Amino acid sequence: MNCIHIIPQPASVSVNEGFYTCGDSSTRVWQPEFEGDSLFSAEIRTVNTQAFLSVKEPETTQKIHCLQDPAIEGTEAYDLDIETNAITIRASSREGMYHGMQSVRQIFLAAAGSTEVPCVHISDRPRFAWRGCMLDTSRHFYSVAFIKKLIDLASLHHLNVFHWHLTDDQGWRLPVDRYPGLTEIGALRDERRSSWGKTIGGFYSNEDIREIVAFAGERHVQVVPEVDLPGHASAILAAYPELGCTGGPYHVEDRFGIFEDVLCAGNNDIFTLFDAIFDSLVELFPSQYVHIGGDEVKFSRWEACPKCRARMQELSLDAPQQLQSWITGHLVVMLRERGRTAIGWDEVLEGTEKFPLPQDLIVMSWRGREGGLEASAKGHRVIMTPMTDGCYLNFKPLDNDEEPGHLEVCTIKQSYNMEPVPAEMSPEQEALVLGGQCNLWSEVIYASRIAEYMLFPRLCAIAEALWTPKDQRGIASFAARLPAHRVLLDRLDVCQYRGPLE
Repeated sequence: MNCIHIIPQPASVSVNEGFYTCGDSSTRVWQPEFEGDSLFSAEIRTVNTQAFLSVKEPETTQKIHCLQDPAIEGTEAYDLDIETNAITIRASSREGMYHGMQSVRQIFLAAAGSTEVPCVHISDRPRFAWRGCMLDTSRHFYSVAFIKKLIDLASLHHLNVFHWHLTDDQGWRLPVDRYPGLTEIGALRDERRSSWGKTIGGFYSNEDIREIVAFAGERHVQVVPEVDLPGHASAILAAYPELGCTGGPYHVEDRFGIFEDVLCAGNNDIFTLFDAIFDSLVELFPSQYVHIGGDEVKFSRWEACPKCRARMQELSLDAPQQLQSWITGHLVVMLRERGRTAIGWDEVLEGTEKFPLPQDLIVMSWRGREGGLEASAKGHRVIMTPMTDGCYLNFKPLDNDEEPGHLEVCTIKQSYNMEPVPAEMSPEQEALVLGGQCNLWSEVIYASRIAEYMLFPRLCAIAEALWTPKDQRGIASFAARLPAHRVLLDRLDVCQYRGPLE
């Protein structure tokens, strides 16, 4: 082995003479700032390499040093040196140390059982602060075990945000004590793929959520919950039909698409619901951010609803879509009062003539780059995840009817070429780009093994687009490193797409 196959590509890599040989006598030596951190126990033991399984032995000649170095700039930056008799990681914080250990983990996993890895110096730091992966658990309910596996794999690739899509028309997954019907009724739906009356779904208990949040926190991954409001509300309305414009009947949707029924903008009781939801979120999720959805709201019910028309008259609105910006403003303030920052899909930019968006609302640009361009021009922070630029991993990885996925095609190369900063952005706009993420919507992804196949290795490509300096990226380099990385994924029991890159 004479190459270092890390994904994402580090900012600087220098391969030196010689090899570090793994042995039974290797030991870890760390400073008190890092001692006891789980990344030195269960996380590193998953490497399944003797170098990380041994205990301290004073006579050993091989050491793994984990040293705090205030000179390393950036909380996620690290320096790594592999020498013939020692591995040394330097970082100024636990986040940086963790990323350094993940690079070490990758090097050994990709070695495919070899007892030697080349001596190397790596100096590394991320390009963007927000490097995320979104999982839709409404259209398909995934197990706690799979979510933890995905978070671990994401952190291995230096991603640091798990965006958890918890609610939609097809299921409500978040417990809200003051509204038990959300999970008793809204979490279950008929299974349209069968004709024998099967019901599917479920929800995550408080204990499940705390377990996932703690697991992610150990890996320095922030879990950002999403509750989709005021549209995609079929599961809410099935449980509480009085919150809709027509009063129902409603049902948890067993189809996929965009539906007419939304929360009634003329009913003040929806804000009581929002209060209860946000109280639950704040209790369960320490994240600074809460995603409020805001996408794909249809306005025909508001246009016909007497309560909504009265609300429009009260607020001197010209069109029903302006009710959404009024609701969005309330949601942002409600979260701000709870010490949280709201994120919305790029539709929140529309219908804002009478109620401009609060400046602290972050816009997630998904329909293309245009939302990010418009939002940043208005001074909003943005997160780029355009479905047109390789970020939607529910799309087929190859234009072939034999491949899973739906709607469109998203190749590995398209994901790799994702660029969070469009060329049209000014320096001032660029400074407002927090980063980006990939998304897996689960309409047709009804098993976790299929989800893995859709995620990998396109998630790896997105990770490199978000971490690696732009001038250090290249699809040829990625293609050269990918075969060894596939070995790594195989050792971690990841089902992966193995077709062409484009």
